[in-house]
Amino acid sequence: MTNRGVDEEKRATLRRFAALGAATPFAGLGAAESDEEGTPESGSDARDAIVGYVASTPGAHFSKVRDDLRLGTGETQYHLRRLVDDGVVEFSRDGDYKRFFPAERFTPFEQTALGYLRRDTPRGMLVALLRNPDATGSALAAELDVSRATVSNYARKLDEAGLLSRENGYTVVRPETLITLLVRYADSFDPAAVSLADDAASFISYNP
Repeated sequence: MTNRGVDEEKRATLRRFAALGAATPFAGLGAAESDEEGTPESGSDARDAIVGYVASTPGAHFSKVRDDLRLGTGETQYHLRRLVDDGVVEFSRDGDYKRFFPAERFTPFEQTALGYLRRDTPRGMLVALLRNPDATGSALAAELDVSRATVSNYARKLDEAGLLSRENGYTVVRPETLITLLVRYADSFDPAAVSLADDAASFISYNP
């Protein structure tokens, strides 16, 4: 693919997410700034795109924001730092990662949940357990095509994070919150999450 083709794809990606970011109350912050040569800064589209991306993909870590928006490392660092300083975006620590969220939108529990939902195996385990609360560790390992030890390791981490109880098998903690997050942001996860979102009504019982 030619550089021109890559640039066109990057611009299309930025425009798509900038349209989401432009709908926020903080869109265009700093757009009138100038770059080192004194010309109007062209980064306002990138900044609005980051706002839109974080709004639609909460819990994404730095590298995912940068790569999905096709931005440079320095460019991404600069805009995220400005957005954090301006109170538009906030982040939480997740080991070596910084995970980014729209400011003041998610509780600490929801931020932790979204952080784990951004990881393939923990998300797969939670989705499988929401569908089948009686699933065993061996069944989860077989369904996700991972080792039993991998399931045990992530089950321990999910337990420590307050998302899973291991007292009697595996039990999802606050399943309603997990389902809400999976349904709301299904398109930013994977086909299994989309399928769960499509079937979400079956998880809700009505008892007038």
